[in-house]
Amino acid sequence: MSLETFVRMAREQGASDLHLEAGLPPAVRVRGTLRTLGDPVSGKALLEIGRSLLGSEHWGEFVQRRSYDLSKTIEGVRCRINILHTSRGIGFAIRLLASFQATLDKLNLHPALKRLVTPHNGLVLVCGPTGSGKSSTLAALLQEINLTEPRHIVTIESPIEYTFRPRMAFLRQREVGRDTPSFEQALLDALREDPDVLMVGEMRDPETMRLTLNASETGHLVLATVHSSTCAEGLQRIVSAFPAETQNSVRAQLADCLVGAVAQRLRYRADLKIRVPECEILLPSMAVKNFIRTGDFFKITSAMETGAEHGMYTFQRYQTWLENKKNWHVPTGDEKAESEPADASPALLETPMSMAVKPGTSKTEVHVKESGLGTAGKPCGPIEIEPVEGGLDQLLKHFEE
Repeated sequence: MSLETFVRMAREQGASDLHLEAGLPPAVRVRGTLRTLGDPVSGKALLEIGRSLLGSEHWGEFVQRRSYDLSKTIEGVRCRINILHTSRGIGFAIRLLASFQATLDKLNLHPALKRLVTPHNGLVLVCGPTGSGKSSTLAALLQEINLTEPRHIVTIESPIEYTFRPRMAFLRQREVGRDTPSFEQALLDALREDPDVLMVGEMRDPETMRLTLNASETGHLVLATVHSSTCAEGLQRIVSAFPAETQNSVRAQLADCLVGAVAQRLRYRADLKIRVPECEILLPSMAVKNFIRTGDFFKITSAMETGAEHGMYTFQRYQTWLENKKNWHVPTGDEKAESEPADASPALLETPMSMAVKPGTSKTEVHVKESGLGTAGKPCGPIEIEPVEGGLDQLLKHFEE
């Protein structure tokens, strides 16, 4: 069986994750529960799939590291893939991402989250355990900006999960390992790339956290994720990643730049037959900022319980909102992903940063739109360029064809 067959099977089951292991039947996670399907998969078949997927240029890196991360669109589904070496041979852990354009409404998130992307500088944290939908929420927040404001957005991800079409925003996506060697280098580069909004896929180490905090203090809106079950725990985790002698300055920096934090978990709704996010929303009131500066993170929970007037939500208050919610969005198989080619004309991309080509020009003859005129003095409209998988080498081959 091919990887396409396995992904198609998982999609038909409504799975969020697919696991392939030599000598074991395929396993899928549906509504948070793991189940197995079909017959065991041979190690030879998985080895061939891995070689074909990575190609000769990346296979050597996998052999050296014994694991490799990538993202790829398979059978119309955007997949985040981790290939790993186990005691049985080659294994796959595949996350099937939402097949529709991620927005706050379509993810059934509270509309109050739109407030988080209104400021033009500061730090927005999205917290939650693995598999809680952090990446989808980040994508929805970025899409909110993309559809409403002409801002320059740079994303740094490992790997790229959701691909975006630029609408009102000018949007660049960089993948660690393919387009940049590390999160640290990408963040240093970004400060010289005139961004308005930065998205850091995951803050994994103190250096990435330090550069992220610095970027949020220098006139950029930064969105990032942290693995934690609550907002207070996420803030504490950032501070505790630094040496003790620098934690006082980090707490002060974090208190000054924090725009808001969201902690979320997924709960299955039997009546809707979907999993919906339950959130905890923290906003930086004076009390919250003071608790961050003094390191009293355990007091933040009580500040949230009394902070309804500031727009804060505890998990319990958010559950009450969910119980009263009427207009649910239930995804269907007919919805197209944002990364898929659209038949409609890209009329929404009305921005002075648009790019345009004259009809009939080659792929390499791309001209920047200046004063609304093309090279022949004729008006020319915007175009959309799809992301090219495979990195710089593949991109160069693409333009040489």
